[in-house]
Amino acid sequence: MQLNEKPLSVADAQAASLEWIAPVGVERVSLLEASGRILAETITAPCDLPGFDNSAMDGYAVRAADTAGASDAEPTRLSVIERVTAGEAPRNALSPGQAARIMTGAPLPDGASAVVMQEQARREGETLILARPAREGENIRRRGEDVRAGQAVMAPGEWLTAAHIGALAAFHRAFVAARRRPVVAIVATGDELIEVDEPPSPGKVVNSNAYALAALVRESGAAPLALPLVRDDEGQMEAAFVEAAQSADLIVSSGGVSVGDRDLVKPVLMRLGLEARFWRVWMKPGKPLLFGRLLGRPCFGLPGNPVSSMVCFYLFVRPALGKMMGLPEAQWRLPEAEATLTQDVKTKGDRPTYLRARLSYADGDWRAEVLPGQGSGMLTSMLGASGLVFFPEGKSFGVAGERAPALRLTPLGVV
Repeated sequence: MQLNEKPLSVADAQAASLEWIAPVGVERVSLLEASGRILAETITAPCDLPGFDNSAMDGYAVRAADTAGASDAEPTRLSVIERVTAGEAPRNALSPGQAARIMTGAPLPDGASAVVMQEQARREGETLILARPAREGENIRRRGEDVRAGQAVMAPGEWLTAAHIGALAAFHRAFVAARRRPVVAIVATGDELIEVDEPPSPGKVVNSNAYALAALVRESGAAPLALPLVRDDEGQMEAAFVEAAQSADLIVSSGGVSVGDRDLVKPVLMRLGLEARFWRVWMKPGKPLLFGRLLGRPCFGLPGNPVSSMVCFYLFVRPALGKMMGLPEAQWRLPEAEATLTQDVKTKGDRPTYLRARLSYADGDWRAEVLPGQGSGMLTSMLGASGLVFFPEGKSFGVAGERAPALRLTPLGVV
C-alpha cells in the first residue's frame, strides 16, 4: 500500500487505524475475575429480586388494619407470636390481633401488611403496644421491586463494575461471558535509553515510555507485555517485533519513527512486511506516528518524546483498544468538552495543537488551566493534566475567558 505523501489529519488517521481493528474473542470468566472486563452477553434476570416480600427494618410485622386509630391515648395492643430473622421462613401466618418480631431482610409472614420500626413500638412481655397506626406496605420490600424475572438488565459492551458483579452474583451467575483482555506488546527503542534501575550516565535517559505506556494499557483494561529494551540495532529490532507480533494482539512501539539517521523502526518494520496504513499525522505533539499491520497484528509506532507518546496513545491506541474490547463506539474516543480558558495562551499555531491542561467543572461550566512547559519532551507537564485543550492550525493565541474545545483524559469507557 502506498504511504500517504502528506500527514493525515487526526480524524482521518483515527478512522484509518480503526478500520483495521477487530474485536478480540469471548471467554467464560469467573465472577472473581470479571471486574474491569467487557460484557459479551445479554444478562436477563432469572428470578425476581428480591425473591420474596421482606422487611426493610428491624421491628414488628403487623396487619395494618389492626392498628387503625392507634394513639397515645388509646394505643393498639397486639400479641407477639414469633420471631423471624433473615435467612429463616416464618412458621405462622398473622391472624387479627397478632404481630411478629422481625429483622431486616427477613421474609414477611402471611397476613402481614406493614412493618413498624422497633423505635416506634413498645413491648411488655409478649404484648406489642403501638401509639400510631401503621400504613399499608410501610417498611416492606416487595418481591420483584428491584427487578422482575425475564427483565434484561445488562447488555453486551458494558464495563463490568462492582455493581455488575454484585447483581450477577444475586442472579446465581458464577461465570459470565466477557471479551478477552487484549495483550499489548510494548517495544521501547533507542541507544540513549537505560532501564529504571540503572545508574545515571552522560547522554542517557531512563526508559520512561515503556512504564507510562504499560500504565495506560492497564488503565484501558488491556494487559501490557513490556518487552526488553531494544537498541538501535536492526537485527535486535527485527527479533523484538517478531516476538511482539507472535505474543500479543496489538503492538505499540516508542521511538525510531521520525527521519533521523538512527530512526530504524520504520525501515525495519517495512522489511518485516508491515502493511503500512499511514505515517505522520498533522498534529502537535506527535507528528511522526506510524500505523499498519505486522504479521496480522495492528502496530502503532509512536514517537519517542514522552509527551508525544502519551498523547498519541490517548488519541489513537485508546480508541483501538475500545473497539478491540467490544465497547460501544461512543466510548472509544476521549470525551469532548467546551472549556473557558483561565489565562492567556500562546502557541506557534503552525499545526493543530493539543495543550495539556487541568480541567475543572463548576457551576455548569468547564474551565481549563493550560499548564506550563508544553514541550513534547517535558514529561512532568502531564502531571496534573486532566485534559487537552485544542487549538486548530493558525490559532496562535487564546485570551482568558475565551471558549475552546477540549478533550477530557478519562479512563476508557467513561463518557
